[in-house]
Parts: sequence; structure tokens; C-alpha cells
Amino acid sequence: MHILLLSIHGLIRGHDLELGRDPDTGGQTKYVLDLTLALAARPEVRQVDLVTRQILDPAVSPDYGVPVEPLTDKARILRIAAGPEEYLAKERLWDHLDSFMDNLVRTLNAEGRLPDLIHSHYADAGYVGVRLSNLLGKPLVHTGHSLGRDKRQRLLEAGLSEAEIDQRYHMDRRVDAEEEVLAVADMVIASTHNEIEEQYGLYDYYQPERMRVIPPGTDLGRFHPPAPRSRREPGSFPLAEDVRRFLREPDKPLILALSRADPRKNIQTLLEAYGESGELRQAANLLIVAGNRDDIRDLDEGPQSVLTDLLILIDAYDLHGQVALPKHHRADEVPAIYRLAARRRGVFVNPALTEPFGLTLLEAAASGLPLVATENGGPVDIIGNCGNGILVNPLDREAMAAAILALLQDPRRYRRLRDQGLAGVREHYSWEAHAEAYLAAVRPLPKRHVSLPLAPKRGQRYRDRALFTDLDQSLLGHEEGLRQFITVLQGHRKCATFGIATGRRLDSALRVLKQHGIPRPDVLITSLGTEIHYAPQLEPDPFWREHIDHLWQPGAVRRVLSRLPGLSPQAKGEQTPFKISYHYAPDQAPGIEELAALLRGQELTVNLIQSFGHFLDVIPVRASKGQALRYVAQRWGIPLEKILVAGGSGADEDMLRGNTLGVVVANRHGEELSQLADLEGIYFADQPQALGLLQAIDHYDFFQRCSLPPAPAENPAAFPAGQPVP
Repeated sequence: MHILLLSIHGLIRGHDLELGRDPDTGGQTKYVLDLTLALAARPEVRQVDLVTRQILDPAVSPDYGVPVEPLTDKARILRIAAGPEEYLAKERLWDHLDSFMDNLVRTLNAEGRLPDLIHSHYADAGYVGVRLSNLLGKPLVHTGHSLGRDKRQRLLEAGLSEAEIDQRYHMDRRVDAEEEVLAVADMVIASTHNEIEEQYGLYDYYQPERMRVIPPGTDLGRFHPPAPRSRREPGSFPLAEDVRRFLREPDKPLILALSRADPRKNIQTLLEAYGESGELRQAANLLIVAGNRDDIRDLDEGPQSVLTDLLILIDAYDLHGQVALPKHHRADEVPAIYRLAARRRGVFVNPALTEPFGLTLLEAAASGLPLVATENGGPVDIIGNCGNGILVNPLDREAMAAAILALLQDPRRYRRLRDQGLAGVREHYSWEAHAEAYLAAVRPLPKRHVSLPLAPKRGQRYRDRALFTDLDQSLLGHEEGLRQFITVLQGHRKCATFGIATGRRLDSALRVLKQHGIPRPDVLITSLGTEIHYAPQLEPDPFWREHIDHLWQPGAVRRVLSRLPGLSPQAKGEQTPFKISYHYAPDQAPGIEELAALLRGQELTVNLIQSFGHFLDVIPVRASKGQALRYVAQRWGIPLEKILVAGGSGADEDMLRGNTLGVVVANRHGEELSQLADLEGIYFADQPQALGLLQAIDHYDFFQRCSLPPAPAENPAAFPAGQPVP
């Protein structure tokens, strides 16, 4: 099996992970790297590719710009360019994910092999994974790591407003991507039962039968208890000396918290619990390891706010000499930090508002520390399996302090929980066990899919570029502009493929083409991308029809929508087996988001497309103009960077996103695409319809660099024009 893991954000490399450097470089980066290595070690796995974003930024290590980083003879990191070269937080990546997808497909095609399985990690990778799975016909597995609906709920409880949450975290786009991936994924892998029931249960596409609990492992070679005093290991390392510098009584028991400086990690509440309990301050010191910093003022807003609050609280409670908040630690020091706390007979505390899993809990337990942890998320399963700690409400300071004291003041209970944790981690949480369970779960999935073949090798008679346009309100509507466009097209027809992508049915599109004297296209994508026909005989693509039938339940869709106000079926001539079309009255009908939620609640996986203000079409999840266009480009081997796409309504949006050369023509429906105005590679013409398309041809210098290929070596009759070589 060849497995492709998608983890797009953060700083990922095969050595010296910079955990805690920022909110995006935390447990997920370590998880995906460990998973890559564990799967590659299995004999039934041929190759594991961990795919992330390429970063060329002097502010970070040049390691993150290397396109291919070998890890073992069967594992590697692939870095794919997307958007600007510099490092971006995950909240700023959404507009660049379509380009990431297109660039990844180009890389896979260049290598001449496709994976058997796609596994996306977090919502941004899920967005890409859905589109890659839909295009290639490969099974999709997903791991959420943390979920937007749950996080929104916890942040509201912590006092943030809806507006603040959406502005800071782009939560609406994230939740939409999560709903989409839950609808499409063949399997969702969760770390705990609590994650499935309490977090995924908040989603419309909650389908527990597709979900599997496979907890991740921990490296027991790195994380282990301190050596017995009779053969004491070196206790001094740079951070240990730094900690002693902070503390008046450095040999007291040590309460340890280790996480990113992120508001969601809720470290401030732990510090308040400690500061408000004189008994706890008397019993132990507090060590907070919260990433690395040189100057707090140079940090991003989130870490800066957290660390500033911590310093203010230390001063407010007069905790000088009792709390250590070191500025730096190395990744290779983390195991020794746990052992330092264990040697001091300490306790590990995870006070996060919600913790999807909690790798630090496993590392601490494997190092001989009992736990106090949030009752929200993964710690419920970890402490339930290992019996090695106490769960608390992360917003209840008194309960948190009491739980820590209960362990520090009862030596017998402390030893029992410590020993149970050591045994439980070995039994339940090893990477070898995880890889074995993972492969057993996913092994049947590829057999359920018919894969898209790689782009065929093309003869030289194939054109090196293509122009695709919608018909209504994009090409049609300005007769003089259309006449000029036809003249330009005919003058360059031999060096560019011409395609139409329309919501019309084939017969209707052909009538319009004939009526206006438009040359017959090489490719006709009709009925909103549910049908593809090739010139000269207008032969349908049979594979596409089978491909988009995936998850399509038209009868159930009609039953759900037939009861709603403001929706009336269009004429029978507009309906097809893969397109259900309605007239849509926005002042009477539910909003598009409400309709999507209604269909999701009935476990119906579809694409909803609103266009021209009053049309609504429901099509299969694998179908759309953009997905059909990418399918044709994939089959014919035309680079997306050499495809000019013209559109003017909401139905054209996914054709325009990504690596195509896009133009939005000026018409009254162009406002449906206004959200694309800031994206590179999309030109907004100030002329209407065909005149706007001619503007784009000039803007991109589309034809002037077009060279006519020499005559083909093969017999032209062997392969009809416009059809891929078998």
C-alpha cells in the first residue's frame, strides 16, 4: 500500500521538531511524523508520503523549503508550494488551498504514480483531501485533531465573542470544510470515544459507523521514568539549571505544564489556581514550559497575550521564586523535562479548554508522572484506560488546585497512579500497535473505489493550452464582442483546445452554439459538470458518469426538498439523472447554508450550486464545472496553468479557483464571485461577456506565445481529435 498523508500547516521536518514555536507547530506535527515512520516500518506498506506546504522564508529554517526530504527508504516529506513563499498561520491558508491541491496533483502526475489511500489531518488538509479524493477516485481517511464546532463552544465559554472567534480563527470556513470532509471520508480516525461522541456529534454529518478509535502511540525509548538513584542519570541540562534560577526552594515537588502559549491551552487558569491556593503554593513549585521566546513583544498576538497574562499573574499573586517560566527549551530536552518533574515527585497538569487527544499526557505518564487533566476530550479515554489521574473542569480553579493537592499529599495514591500510568501506556499506547490497527482498518478501502487513471502520454498533435468558458452571461450577451471572439478563436484554433462549461444540457448548448455561429468545441462540459462530451462525435465520457455516481441519491434529495417553500422544480427538460434543478426564491426559501444543513442531517452528500440569483441545482458531490475541468486536464495532460477559464456567476467559482488563469467577466451576476477579487490568477474584466474574455486573452498574453506543434508521428485516424490516447 502507498499512503499519502496530508498535513499542510505548521513547520514539519524529519528532525528537531520546533514544537511550541507557535500555535500551529504542536502535537499534530509530531503525530503525523511519528505516524509516517510507524507505517513505513510495516512490511505491507510500500511507501508513505507526508505532504505539507513548502516555505521559503528567511525567518524560518531552510529545511522547510526542501521539496523532498527522505526519512527512511520507504518514507519521505513532500513539500508543495501554495500561495506566498513566506510562512503563514493556518488561518491565512484558506485562499491558497486550491492551488495546493492543483500543485500536488501536478507533482503526483510527474512522478507517474498515485497513492492507494489519502489521509488528511485537520480541516485545511481535509479541504484538499476531499478534492483530491474526488478527482482521483481514491479513498479518503481523515483525522480532525481538533474540531471547529467544539472549539467555538469552548472559546465562547472562555468569554470570546462570536465576532472575535470568526475574525481570528475563520471558524465558518473551517466548519464548512469539516462538514464536507465528514460527508466524503470513507473513514474518520479518532483518538478517543469522547472525541466521537462529544465533538463529532456536534456535526450534521455525524456518522459514527464510519469512525474508528485508534489512539496514537508514544516513543517509549525517549519517554521513560528517571533512573533509580543507585544509577542516577545526569540530572543537569540547560533547562534544569534555568529552572533552579527561578525557584527559592528548587527541590520541592514540581507541578509541570507543557504546551504552546495558546489561549485554548488555558495555562492562565492553572496559574490562578496555584496563586489562589496557599496550601498548594506551600506544597510545590510550578514549572510552565510554553514554547520559546526571545522578546514577548516580537511574538504573534496569541502567544504574546498568553505570556503577558502569565507574567502579570505571577506579579499579581507575588509568585516570584515559586513559578518558573523559562524562555527557551530544545526539543531534545522535553523527555528530560518530564523526568525532572518525576524525580521531584511532581504532577503533570493539562488544563486545556478542550484537548482532542493529549500526546503530552502519554509522554508524562510514560515518564512516571500522575496526571491532572481537562475533562473535555482525549484525557477522558487516556485516564480511563490507564487509571493514572484525575479529570477536572478546566474553568474551575478550586477543583484544579484540590486535584493536584490530592496527589501531592497522598504518597500511596501517588505511587499507585504513577505505576498504573506506566503499565497502561505500554499496554494501550505504542506506535507499533497503532500502525497494526490502522492498517487492519484501512486495508479494505481501496477495493471500494475505481481510480482515475493517470494522465495519458500525449502525441505531439495535442495542443499545449486550452480555453474554457461558460455560455450564458459569460460568452453570450454582447453580439459584437462574440463576433470578435470567434474571429480570434478561429485564428488560433490549431494551437489551443476550446471547451465550453455550462449549466445547460447538451442539446440546449448545441442549439445555442449553432444559433450564434460558435465553432463546435473540442470538449463540452454540460449540466454543471455532470456530463462530458468530446468532439468530433460528441462521445460521452463513460468513466466520468460512473465516477460521479459516488454517494448520489437523487430520490432522497427530491423527497427532502419537495416540502420546502420557495423551491419549485424547473421544467423537465432541465432535469437530468445527475442534476436536480429548482427555481429559487431567496425571499421565501431557506438560505443555502440552511438547505445544506438539512440535507447533511439526512446523510445526503451533494453539491448545492446557486447561480444567477434565482436558480438552485443539486448535483453529485464529485461533480461541478471545476471538478470536470480538472478531470479533463488530468486525462489529457494539459497543465492547469495553461488553461484560461471565463465565468460570470457562482456556478463558475471552483473553475476559477486554483492554478487556472481565471477571468470574471463584467455582468450583473459577477458580484456572486466578488470574494475572488483578492486572489492571484483571477482577472476581473471591466468589459461584459465576450469582450471581457478578449480582455483576459490580452491580459494573460494567452495566444501570442502559443506555438503550433509539428505534425504527429502516429496515424491521425487512430485517435479521434480531442480524445485522450488510450
